[in-house]
Order: sequence, then structure tokens, then C-alpha cells
Amino acid sequence: MGLFDKFRKKARPKAVVVGLDGVPHTLLENFKNRGLIPNMASIFESGYLGQMSVCIPEISSVSWSSFMTGTQSGEHGIFGFMDLEPGTYKMYFPNFKDLKAPTVWDDLAALGKKSVVINMPATYPAREINGALVSGFVAIDINKAVYPVSLVPRLHDIGYRIDLDTTKARHDHEFLFDDLAATLEGRERATDLLWKEIDWDLFILVVTGTDRLMHFLWDAYEDEDHPYRQPFQDYFRKVDRFVGKLFDRFGDLEGSSEGRNHFYMLSDHGFMQIKTEVYLNKWLVNNGYLKFQKDQPETIMDIGPGSTAFAMDPSRIYINLKGKFPMGTVAAGDYGRVLEEIRHGIESLTFEDGSKIARKVFLKEELYHGPYVDHGPDLAILSRNGYDLKGKVGSENVFGRTNLMGMHSQDDAFFYSSSGVQCATIFEVKRAIQDSFTTKP
Repeated sequence: MGLFDKFRKKARPKAVVVGLDGVPHTLLENFKNRGLIPNMASIFESGYLGQMSVCIPEISSVSWSSFMTGTQSGEHGIFGFMDLEPGTYKMYFPNFKDLKAPTVWDDLAALGKKSVVINMPATYPAREINGALVSGFVAIDINKAVYPVSLVPRLHDIGYRIDLDTTKARHDHEFLFDDLAATLEGRERATDLLWKEIDWDLFILVVTGTDRLMHFLWDAYEDEDHPYRQPFQDYFRKVDRFVGKLFDRFGDLEGSSEGRNHFYMLSDHGFMQIKTEVYLNKWLVNNGYLKFQKDQPETIMDIGPGSTAFAMDPSRIYINLKGKFPMGTVAAGDYGRVLEEIRHGIESLTFEDGSKIARKVFLKEELYHGPYVDHGPDLAILSRNGYDLKGKVGSENVFGRTNLMGMHSQDDAFFYSSSGVQCATIFEVKRAIQDSFTTKP
């Protein structure tokens, strides 16, 4: 050691987090074993790769909120893509302003750490952070999706886009793959820009095209003869190359070879093939629990007098309590009886082949704790594989299909850490990231 070596300032620790929206652990293992994702396979050889469970319901807005805050819905206040304004049937899209718990980058900012966050779902509209934030789904206006706003023209210049055109891509699969490629290229250019532009401590990037592809073409993954099987696999190869480049950059950071820096990867849920969609509100109507004010209801806001319960996407049932909702019919003394009656009914509900649709029906107290529990559903359903639970109103039957092929799974997300730290649930990841900055290698 030279005379002044001991006085040199050590490189401060850094952490990189890559989110692959919806990617199942089982798919990664399959593609790894088949040699389709060589870069990620090489990354996974060191560190820890494992299966991870997520929140219920297993949807991105709730799951990514749980990732970024390390809390569940009763604490962070987000229960679905659509929630109800308290005391009403009025639905709204909860956004970043509605998140009640601090994020990992909020907590690190209090320690003087700077973060870059690109395409994180449920962070719209963007708010001030110590660093840079580019909101992901459901971001409507890029001018409100970026902090600092001075980055907007530069993102325009590099062809950045928030998301693909899901309406068109759902029906036009040739367009889907073109749009997936263009969107991923924009993510790469934004990564290049902000990696160099900001002296960051935490760098988070989420790829959401994976989720879109699997919703529309999951059958191309399972069916060897599917006409889009090759393009499906080719898209994952593109994602793999992107992750490989990012990991190479991570390896070049000062301190990475000594284990002072950390590389994480995760998904917010898994995926599986849809067997049938299940329209919970139709079941409630058929069993006398739900009435509507008009013959062709459009949303749950068309609920009518005499209703006992109603459902919200994707798997939430609310008891229509007196004093809680404007047309509440269930007295407090009858709440438990009605709750158990509906719970038993859902647990007994079977498809045409005799298989039950529910793995478990949870009471709110079994899932949630914290100050916002009362905003949540009274029952939340974890379905069996293949049963995609929906809160759609106006359907003619309890069971049906759209052109969606894939649905989310709750227990097949994945987690990877270069340090070997293990996270069995998505609620543990925030703490693992924060420990990256305090734990000595």
C-alpha cells in the first residue's frame, strides 16, 4: 500500500435494479436451459435466482407499489388499477399522488443518495426526486411523466415512448412486434442518456413490453407450432441483449469487482395461459347479490338499489354496507353472515369441467394491515391456474373469453441478486436494496 492509499476516498456503493414486468421464474428457467437468453443465464450463474410471490391481487399497480415501498396495500393505499373514492361508487385511477408510503428512492434521498428511475409503473404524474424519474404505465402525458421536466425534449429527441399502442397491438400482431422493438430501443437510449447524465447511486429500469407480449401471445410460448413462436422468442433475445449490456456497464463501475455494488432483477408477477375468464359481477347478479339501475350497465357506478355486494377488477369483492356506501343494504350485524355466504359461494364455484375456480378466498384482515385497510375489498380471491377473474359488468355469462391469451400468476415471479441475498416475497426487495448501501461486502 502506498503512503497515501489509506487516505483515498472509497468508491461509494451503487445498486442497479432491472424489472422485467410479468416475467415468470419458470419461463426464465426454460429459456435459460434452452440457450435462448445467454446473457441472463451468465448473470444468473453467480448470485441468487429464485421464485418469488407477490401481492394479491397480482397486478402491476399494486405489485410495483409494494416493491417500491416495501409495504402492502393497507399501508401504501393502492388496491387495484381502479379504486373507489371513499363513501361512493365512483371509480378512479389511483396514481403516484395516492401512494401513502415512502419509496426506496425517497428513503435513500434522505441519506443523500441520488436515483434514476425509468419506466416504473404507478409513478405518474412524476414528482420531484433526488435524481431523475420517467414514469411508466399508466402515464398519459410525457410532459407530466418526467422529472426534471428539462429532460422531456431530450427524450423526444431519442424517440422515447412511454408504452406501445396496446389497442392496436392487441389485434395486429405484426404491429405488436414492431412496436415492442421500437419501445425497447427507446428504453435503451434513455438508459444511455441518464446513466451518463446523472451521478446516481441507485439506477432502476423496468421493461414492460414483456407483460404486453405475454398478455397477447402467451400461447406462442407454449405452442411449438404457433406462427409467432419465433418472434416471441426473438423479443426475449432482444431483452436479453439489453440486460447483458446493462450488466457489462455495471461490471465496469468502480467497486463492482470487490462486491461493493449490487445488481438486482425481478418481476412483479408471473404469467400463465388463460383457460377462461370469470366475470364475478355476473355471478353476483345470478345469485341475487347485485342489481343495476339499467339493463346494460357500463361500470359498477350503475349499481342499483337492493345490491348486497359488487366486484372490482380483478378479484375484489365489496360488501354493500349501510353507512359506507350510498345505497348500502347490509347492516353491520349481518356483515359476517353475508361475507361468509359469498365466500363459500365463490369457493364452491366450478367451471364446466367441474374444476373449482378459486384457490383461496381471503378476508381483508388476512391480507392487509395498516391505516388504509378499510379502503380495501372485503374479500380478495386468489384463483386457480387459468381462471382470470374480472370485474366486468354487463356480461351475458359467468365464463367467457376475449382475445387475451395470458393472465397473471401470484407465485411465479422471480428475484435475482448478485450478492446472493434472497427475497421470497416482493415486500422484502426494498429492504434488500437499502441494505446495499449499508452492508459491507
